Amino acid sequence: MTDGGDVNRQQQSVPPTSAPHVPVLLNEVAAALAPQAGEVMVDGTFGAGGYSRAILEAADCAVIAIDRDPDTKRHADALATQYGPRFSYISGCFGDMQDLLSAPVNGVTLDLGVSSMQLDEAARGFSFMRDGPLDMRMSRDGLSAADLLNEAAPELLSDIIAVYGEERRARAIAKAIVARRQDKTLARTGDLVDAVCSVLGAPRFGKAHPATRTFQALRIYLNDELGELMRGLQAAEQVLKPGGRLAVVTFHSLEDRMVKQFLQPRTGRDGRPSRHMPEIARPEPSFADAAKRSVKACAEEVEANPRARSARLRVALRTAAPAFSVEADLLPKRAPSLAARSPQRGGRV
Repeated sequence: MTDGGDVNRQQQSVPPTSAPHVPVLLNEVAAALAPQAGEVMVDGTFGAGGYSRAILEAADCAVIAIDRDPDTKRHADALATQYGPRFSYISGCFGDMQDLLSAPVNGVTLDLGVSSMQLDEAARGFSFMRDGPLDMRMSRDGLSAADLLNEAAPELLSDIIAVYGEERRARAIAKAIVARRQDKTLARTGDLVDAVCSVLGAPRFGKAHPATRTFQALRIYLNDELGELMRGLQAAEQVLKPGGRLAVVTFHSLEDRMVKQFLQPRTGRDGRPSRHMPEIARPEPSFADAAKRSVKACAEEVEANPRARSARLRVALRTAAPAFSVEADLLPKRAPSLAARSPQRGGRV
């Protein structure tokens, strides 16, 4: 078990990896999980295996990796060859880990958002920096970005961009998308970039790209990332043994806010709504704080890997108290639901 000081202290570096994704806050996550011999850890967002490798190198423990992206299987095969029965891989969503795992575990880590290898592969359509097909699907099935952009009502597009991208000009961007698709089907990431830039202007040196928030919003919606996070946090609460460690790395305010709101009542930090209201019985905390605030990447890591700039790590320790009841109010207000509108689920785009 670790404490807040352990998370923030300088740790011995873990072996480097030649994988196409550079894990953010790698040493801090390994320190937070503090694996011991014989323990079982879950890497819920396997990617290229950076966290899994670091955990396996840190102790004679076992790692169960989960990922819904079929492209990660080749990296899992490499780790299985190297570490044998200590490593296992499950194709699936980390939000389903309670159903995917056969026994309680000692640690769970989640590295949220899109991976470097997904961003760097133009054919996946995640990046506004590389022209490719408008896809953005992590699991490579279901509704694509092209489907959504060419078929969705302008009100839905505006809601998606406003809520998941926190973009103030969402309505104008949705209007520009609809106007462009009337002349020509949006098929490439460059088509979407042009539509956004027609509203927000061309990219400027030293500033965030104008399409950043719109691409983020569409990716989150298409992959139900916030719904998956909510299910994953609640599943982790169920599968962690007393003393188990939860380590979650977020990359934008929506994710970090959800993790914080999930942990506040479970660590007894939510307080009374008003001091004038009577005290009410509260469930026993199901987690204890391992660090009072989120952990950020150091300047050296940010310089070496600019994607670490926005990363935040939150860590909590599972107590012996029962898990809290399942809740749905962690999602942002007015959040559009893919499940309610996806053609695969009988709804309409």
